[in-house]
Amino acid sequence: MERPLHEALFQPIQLGAIEARNRILMAPLTRGRADAGMIPGAMIAEYYRQRAGAGLIISEATGITVEGSGWPAAPGAWSDAQTQGWKLSTEAVHREGGKIIMQLWHMGRLVHPDFLGGEAPVSASATTAPDHAHTPTGRKPHEQAREASKADIARIVGDYAHAAGIAKAAGFDGVQLHGANGYLVDQFLRSSSNLRTDEYGGSPENRTHFMREVLEGLVGVWGADRVSIRLSPNGETQGCDDTDPASIFGAAARVCEELKIGFVELRQPGPEGTFGRTDIPQQDSLIRSLYKGPLVLNSDYTAAEAAADVVSGRCDAISFGRPYISNPDLADRIRLGADWAPNVNVPKTWYLPGPEGYIDYPALEPVR
Repeated sequence: MERPLHEALFQPIQLGAIEARNRILMAPLTRGRADAGMIPGAMIAEYYRQRAGAGLIISEATGITVEGSGWPAAPGAWSDAQTQGWKLSTEAVHREGGKIIMQLWHMGRLVHPDFLGGEAPVSASATTAPDHAHTPTGRKPHEQAREASKADIARIVGDYAHAAGIAKAAGFDGVQLHGANGYLVDQFLRSSSNLRTDEYGGSPENRTHFMREVLEGLVGVWGADRVSIRLSPNGETQGCDDTDPASIFGAAARVCEELKIGFVELRQPGPEGTFGRTDIPQQDSLIRSLYKGPLVLNSDYTAAEAAADVVSGRCDAISFGRPYISNPDLADRIRLGADWAPNVNVPKTWYLPGPEGYIDYPALEPVR
């Protein structure tokens, strides 16, 4: 009998303590649909319910505090109202037999002072991100951050743990630390944004110190097997770069292995990727050699490319991002070998308030 198309992607996988029914993950996607107070509402719950066929959904990046949140209408995880709002999403996904984890986000120097009552954002060092920030009143140049004090670092580590507790109370299946794409954890990791001379700066091992402390805090709430991290180890992202990426991301992988976290996801941009360059070596093989848990790659994959990398052992699962915007039933489409619906009105509808371009994409018609 002929084997189903891309069979390797439809084998179950254990991602730490999370049993995923297939190896097609939904990558985190910022969509800007939260209600006032950064509260996720019923429309967000419907969006995730529609996509519950993924083996695991990684939620959109979720701010851990006002200080770390600099994206209009992104959701948060620090209040009782946000906890109750997120319960709508977790319950909707679980009713469909899916799994969902919360991605925890602090934007660091990428938060514009407009979000902070005019105060400077916090970062590893007093640096300024390139380009512009999205603010409620339009795009504005980033402004210089202030260097985090030791007291700031301890407080922020505690904020991450508090947000992890919110995720647990809201019914998520685990949490992921956003350590990629030039946000706060990445700002501590990379030499271009971390100019510190204390135990949080200098050597690659020192620059992983903040990441380690945050992960340890998350593990204290969830246990290591329900904690994961997203890293972007290949080239410059939003102004964060490193003179020796193999050393810093090798050190980060060793921390993940020492803590035995549930899985590691790597953002590996392809030719059409949102972040990064493609003219540099990929670091996934290095990380694979150092971190022995499940490795998930995200890199503008086609179904055939995804299956090939799983079969070859390059990774254990693939996370798909933008294809899930217009294909709520992406896993079914891959299983059936069906065409993928294109994204339309891009990128306008990615962040446009309301249901258009969000929950109005149709699924495949049932086969009769």
